[in-house]
Amino acid sequence: MAFLPFNITKQKKLRVIIVGGGYAGLAALTNLLQFAPDTDITLIDPRTQHLKITHLHETFRYPLTDLLFSFGDLEIRYGCRHVLASVDLDQNTLQDCQDSKQLILDDAVLNFDYMIIASGCENSASGLMDSKNVLSLSDFTAANGSDLLGNFLDQNNVPNQAISVVGGGATGIQFLFEIKQFLMRKKYKIKLRLIHSGGRVLEQFPDGFGTYAESRMRDLEIAFYPDTYYSYQDSDKIFLTEKITKRQFELPSSMAILFLGKKQQKTYTANAFGQIIINRKPLQNIFTAGDCSYYQSPGSNTRTAQSAVRKGKLVARNILRHSGFPGLLEPYIHHELGYVVSIGAADAVGWLVSEGNIITGIPALTIKELVEAQYDLLLAGIDTYLV
Repeated sequence: MAFLPFNITKQKKLRVIIVGGGYAGLAALTNLLQFAPDTDITLIDPRTQHLKITHLHETFRYPLTDLLFSFGDLEIRYGCRHVLASVDLDQNTLQDCQDSKQLILDDAVLNFDYMIIASGCENSASGLMDSKNVLSLSDFTAANGSDLLGNFLDQNNVPNQAISVVGGGATGIQFLFEIKQFLMRKKYKIKLRLIHSGGRVLEQFPDGFGTYAESRMRDLEIAFYPDTYYSYQDSDKIFLTEKITKRQFELPSSMAILFLGKKQQKTYTANAFGQIIINRKPLQNIFTAGDCSYYQSPGSNTRTAQSAVRKGKLVARNILRHSGFPGLLEPYIHHELGYVVSIGAADAVGWLVSEGNIITGIPALTIKELVEAQYDLLLAGIDTYLV
């Protein structure tokens, strides 16, 4: 069980900089203030709002505003400060920050006792946006899915339209079924297909995930092209390549929506306590968490919201431990307790406790809703994460 052991504080008020206002950054912020309410926190993020990005597929049913949490409201609620800026820190800069306990941001100098890097990852499709009728995850961060798709289809009302979803991971599958149900609700007579480079969908999960999702795809008449690479989309066709034979071919397609995963940007290697390692030595006052981090520990390094939250909470506790006496730090040993993938509004597939314990339908949806409520409570300052 995660807990903060007894420690004697060496200084009354800590100054902490958090770079990144995603799941890990906000988990760290709320936990710091839970155990040390007088902590002086500066949050640096280029956006004005926190986005619960793992819920974006739901904007085919609910407004995007339901998924946003203003950093301005965060400042009022917690008394922290938000700086609107992007930060790119290489190893030399991080070492300088450790030595000086300062972060130079444009013309400003921010002094700190500790810094947390939780800057996340970039969408892999960012370099493939070669057509106005190609969308990626980033497009859904700026507008409702129902508006993006509905406006496009209404403005391009041509016979035999088809939509191609590219990517059979968790994000692609969740969007795929939401799009299908949106088209059915709006009575659009449009074909929907999934293009995937792997042999089956949801390959990172137990076999039961892919089997269940593909059976539901067949029920809804969603065409599936496994072992197929995406090349590009033009005005009315999508160009593809078979993975094994290398044969190139094309299909009628009005729009391509790309979900190609997270791009491997800068990854910060950390020790088991979350401290960034440079030249084989940990930076004592600079920690990392979230998708940009890789911990040298037995804990889970998956790029999921669950791991991001756990890492964020861990580094918050370790900062308070490190700042006090005796300064013993807690290692990261968290393993995921389950995972649920939505299969539209009223269905889901997941595992709980053990990867062999596959659950589907209403039980899976119930677990998903409980996990979502738990994170909402964390943003409100109520920590119900026990392990």
